[in-house]
Amino acid sequence: MTGLDNLHVDLTVQLGTTRMPLHQLLKLGRGAVVELDGSDAEIVEILVNGHPIARGNVVVTGRAISVEVTEMIRRETVLRQPGSRIGSQAALALIAGAVEPAAPGTV
Repeated sequence: MTGLDNLHVDLTVQLGTTRMPLHQLLKLGRGAVVELDGSDAEIVEILVNGHPIARGNVVVTGRAISVEVTEMIRRETVLRQPGSRIGSQAALALIAGAVEPAAPGTV
């Protein structure tokens, strides 16, 4: 079991976005429908701790909703400094496969 086995991240699937005036937001209530930019045929973004790591398609099977990953998003560069601890940026890089984990005792 490695140290990454106990690392938890927030995973979000972004179906779409919209902008609206504050007064309209304040009027929202139960049953309100908010129209999003995009459509059900478009690719969704998969975010880890608010950072995009992949894209995929929404799959609905019966009552289950899931996302099929179609593309991994790689970060161009990842800065690593000796003595730094694993934080959100380092964890994202490891999850996205942008860098190889350092050998024990080297970071």
